[in-house]
Amino acid sequence: MKRVRCPKCDNYIQFDETKYEEGQSLVFVCDQCKKQFGIRIGKSKLNAANRREEVVDETDGLQDYGNIVVVENVFAFKQVLPLKEGDNVIGRRSKGTEVDIPIESNDPSLDRRHCIIHVKRNKQGEVVYTLRDNDSVTGTFLMNELLGPKDRVRIEGGAIITLGATTLILRSAESDS
Repeated sequence: MKRVRCPKCDNYIQFDETKYEEGQSLVFVCDQCKKQFGIRIGKSKLNAANRREEVVDETDGLQDYGNIVVVENVFAFKQVLPLKEGDNVIGRRSKGTEVDIPIESNDPSLDRRHCIIHVKRNKQGEVVYTLRDNDSVTGTFLMNELLGPKDRVRIEGGAIITLGATTLILRSAESDS
């Protein structure tokens, strides 16, 4: 099954791509906003930034700084989102809001710019992760403990982070799981 995103409201529409041939054009009508749009079956021309959760396991020479796994979300599909060196702003995906780690969710308790994970290498070459809240409405929880407004907490692989009703697990660069 493939998913296409409505260009107007970002609603996903699923269809079985095996029923169609490469090069064939399809027209969809969004159930949510009633926008009509078309696609052509074939290789996707989307850039990697728009398809991060699907591209994360491919290695193209970039350094591995770990990733976060979204384990609870309303779409019920696994999201694995890679981290980069420096600040990684995490929040709910929304048109017009720039975040480094956009989480596909309709969870209203997940802010558009909820928290920040800072990633850097120490002098020994190990990857170090630091978590802080980004003045979110519902707060950021690390292992069920609420972070204060000015707290900066060092976290390691396997850390469980809760943002509203959405739970994330940090997979460090060194872990294979």
